[in-house]
Amino acid sequence: MSAKRIAVARLWFEGNSFTPGVTGLDAFQSREWNAGPDALARYRGTATELGALASFLEVRPGWQATILRCASAQPGGPMGDAVFAAWLDEVVEGLRAGGWDGVYLSLHGACITESDPAADLTLLRAIRGVIGPDVPLVASFDPHGNLSPEVASLLDGGSIYRTYPHVDMDAAARRALAQLERMLDGAPRGHGAMAKRPMVLHSFHMRDAGGPMAEVWQEAREREGGAVLDASLLGGFAWGDSPHAGPGAMVFSTSPALAAATAGHLADAIAARRARFDVALPTPDAALAAALAAPDGLVALLDPADNPLSGGICDTPGLLRVVLAAGLTVPTVFAFLHDAALVARAGGAGVGATIDVALGGQVTAAFGPPVPAVAVVERLTDGRFTNTGPMERGAPVDLGPTALLRVGAVRIVVASRKEAAIDPGFFALHGIDLDATRLLVNKGKNHFRAAFADRCSAILECDTPGPAALDLAALPFRHVPRGYFTR
Repeated sequence: MSAKRIAVARLWFEGNSFTPGVTGLDAFQSREWNAGPDALARYRGTATELGALASFLEVRPGWQATILRCASAQPGGPMGDAVFAAWLDEVVEGLRAGGWDGVYLSLHGACITESDPAADLTLLRAIRGVIGPDVPLVASFDPHGNLSPEVASLLDGGSIYRTYPHVDMDAAARRALAQLERMLDGAPRGHGAMAKRPMVLHSFHMRDAGGPMAEVWQEAREREGGAVLDASLLGGFAWGDSPHAGPGAMVFSTSPALAAATAGHLADAIAARRARFDVALPTPDAALAAALAAPDGLVALLDPADNPLSGGICDTPGLLRVVLAAGLTVPTVFAFLHDAALVARAGGAGVGATIDVALGGQVTAAFGPPVPAVAVVERLTDGRFTNTGPMERGAPVDLGPTALLRVGAVRIVVASRKEAAIDPGFFALHGIDLDATRLLVNKGKNHFRAAFADRCSAILECDTPGPAALDLAALPFRHVPRGYFTR
């Protein structure tokens, strides 16, 4: 096996145009802002893109990978222009060294910055510009990217996650790396094509377990093979105000015509199912009543409008207000609020102390005022655990210091950092026995189901105010045509 020298970089960030504030360097440094051997070592053995790269390299001892800047942050407001420029300048400077046989990028596809609504396209243009037309360039993406069709022409290969919840991040990386290896072994380079359709879809019905997107994923799989090297789908990210919003397909083939035809067919297959992506959600009061009437066992009540994995701030008080006002007597857990100041107060008071609190509404009052309550401090933690569920399995998580508060029968997790409560390790850290819990109220959506669908007798969602609210037409889009929201 001949020696190969590749460069690797990563920017995994999904920007919500309607989330208050800007996502700064601190958000990346608290999650992932690494380079060099440490960047790879952190994810070795995990179900992530860099975990897949580590495994790929272990069985190819002749390959040398230079790991340039790898960065990720939880979805949030637009990425700071200065942070994006720092990432791109560092990666471009690293690539200027030259001598690369190929380049692999781990991207999200829905990155926006303060001034750039198509940051993934910007970085790909810059990287192609520095490495030139002859160095093979491949990338992996999240299906909720808002990608320009030009992206496919800048790449020689690539792939997109095919599960939602995303439990195949590593598999997408392996597919992209396999295309890179194929080219470096002398096979003809792939030709990319992307087809988009003028609409914005909610992602509630994009799960791979069934429904409209699962049907199109099946069509994509059936079209792969032979000249079609990879056929992947994009659902788009509804709250990213990008001129490239909307669903579609990205295909790589040894035949440019076949790539274009396949991408067009798959994009049409998504568009033909447009009505089936529509969703209506009950009010918090109605959803809570339905949850309490659900079959025995753990019941989840989700607040997708403040889902941190859609750019939520984990601070909106609407659903929590309804839950506390109900005077529940069943064991209930609320996950979670992002409020470092409240955690510090609880830590200062100590376990067992009773404190007056104002819950939620700290970042902005736009989604409702804080909920006043008297809470008991039940537990304090350092916020560190390792994912044990199927999403990013084995990856470390750092919530910063956390506090578990109790208001009546409701236990409320408060964290210093905004990391989604979608892994069993999150609850184990706080000493929460979910088998003894009746109601789990969670700021989440589809990704929650990866580890908890089999544990819950019912999962319900409700419509509340928040950065990822259901009514897209009410949001102040600037780059997405208004016609994209109506059929």
